[in-house]
Amino acid sequence: MNRRVECSMLPFLTNVFCCEGAPLTRFTMPRVVPDQREKFDNDELFRKLSRESEIRYTGYRDRPLEERQLRFQTEVREGHADIAFVGPGSNLSLQFMSNAWSDNPDDRVPTREFVDFDREPGKVHLKSQLIMNGVCVIWRGWIDLQRLDGTGCMEFDEERAQVEDATLREQIAQYNSRLRDFEERQQQYRDSQARQAEAEAESTAFSLDPQPGPSGS
Repeated sequence: MNRRVECSMLPFLTNVFCCEGAPLTRFTMPRVVPDQREKFDNDELFRKLSRESEIRYTGYRDRPLEERQLRFQTEVREGHADIAFVGPGSNLSLQFMSNAWSDNPDDRVPTREFVDFDREPGKVHLKSQLIMNGVCVIWRGWIDLQRLDGTGCMEFDEERAQVEDATLREQIAQYNSRLRDFEERQQQYRDSQARQAEAEAESTAFSLDPQPGPSGS
């Protein structure tokens, strides 16, 4: 049975809270790992997917072949499709669009660079940019329009990885700065509470201390 690998395009950053009741500790979690290249080169799954291997369209498997062929072409022209690496048994939900990282949906369009029906008769050549398991990658492959199978592989997306690494460093720096400010304010609050408690203790001790009475004549 194939195991599904989630590779959908997520929002640029995801909000996370690390401490209840402490707004200053709210931070956003970048989508990439600190050393993307090392993980891509050494992770077993990436090593398998980086080798050219058999792929297959997996959408609408309960429908007749003719219907699946039509649906595949429709989906690809829209800029998306579910593709499986047959050997590793990994299913990917891919998007074939330019400007995949843009927040504006109008910028993300399936251009010929990402969906090419003209390169070879009877085939469509596809390209997808995504972040998979914290690593920026590019998926490339082609699929036969009749058989709905072909070959594909993944490669490391050096250019996008540099952008995401910069975002990661910026987010860590911002979080550390906010955390330092929060800790300083917490320390100031504790010091203030300690001084107040000390003053109250001194006041209580003074009020309980017996006062000397008037001297007799």
